[in-house]
Amino acid sequence: MAVRAVRGAVQLERDEPGHMDERVALPLSAVLERNRLGADDLISIRFTATPDLRSDVPAAAARGIGIVSDDGSLICAREPDIAGAMPRVVRILAHIESDLPRSEIAHVYLGAAAALRKDIAQ
Repeated sequence: MAVRAVRGAVQLERDEPGHMDERVALPLSAVLERNRLGADDLISIRFTATPDLRSDVPAAAARGIGIVSDDGSLICAREPDIAGAMPRVVRILAHIESDLPRSEIAHVYLGAAAALRKDIAQ
């Protein structure tokens, strides 16, 4: 079993805690499904959020919806405030245990956030 990194992102429509829960669940669920993982395969997740998201933290959303096991390590950080950057974006960097080779890891950029990494978005 190897440790792999999986990337992802999603754009929120509005800055509200319940909406953040819904939107953060989408790429996390897709990462698990597309990479054939269970919650126990997640080692850690680093979330970043753009500065315009202030109603909640993505890690709390992940814990609240039960996607991450109780012993999963989560941390949040703020994205740099770059003029013209896509607003209301949560990015994910998850470390997982998987037998998949790096070339088969499915990164998940949903909706408008797919424009952030066209080279790896699936």
